[in-house]
Amino acid sequence: MKYDLVIFDLDGTILDTLEDLTEAANRVLREAGFPAHDKAEIRRFIGNGAANMIRLAVPDGTPQSVRERLLARFREYYMAHVNVTTRPYAGIPALMRALREAGAHIAVNSNKPDAAVKALCAAHFGDLVELCAGETPDVPRKPAPDAALRIMRAFGALPEKTLYVGDGDTDMLTAGNAGIDGAWVKWGYRDEEDLRGLAYIGAFESPLEMQRFLLS
Repeated sequence: MKYDLVIFDLDGTILDTLEDLTEAANRVLREAGFPAHDKAEIRRFIGNGAANMIRLAVPDGTPQSVRERLLARFREYYMAHVNVTTRPYAGIPALMRALREAGAHIAVNSNKPDAAVKALCAAHFGDLVELCAGETPDVPRKPAPDAALRIMRAFGALPEKTLYVGDGDTDMLTAGNAGIDGAWVKWGYRDEEDLRGLAYIGAFESPLEMQRFLLS
């Protein structure tokens, strides 16, 4: 096992959260009298935090005060419905179990609100995930490396022994900013063209393919 620590993104990487995110976003948009979006559109809005998703989802020119009100409502509604249809991608629990058995630590770093990250990791992965870090007021969102570096310090992991796994450009930028390897998963919410010009060690079709690569 080349890595002592594997840090996973959450949305689109280990959990399919799209249905619940779409329902929550559209609920608050409709309440405010704004047009709703289909899942393909919401998929493009995910990855840089809830505030950015709301900014992209509302019509151009929407006042900041309105966006802030919608963001607060979104967070309230989503936390109450965070795990309705959300499920792990097939093969993810097995991948995590294999990595743990090989001696690697596993953590999750997401731009999703911290409470939601912790709730979802506990519900779906239990003690397979040792440390979760979501969005908090005192830590810059990805692609800032701050949360990833904190996780590395918590485990005493060296940069060359740490891997960041994600589905988007934000994740690969986070890996680069933290000075660690990045691995891109093809089953998530971003296309390969979104990663143009970014470095990563591999593009993986499935968790099983990643498992075989990491444990070979």
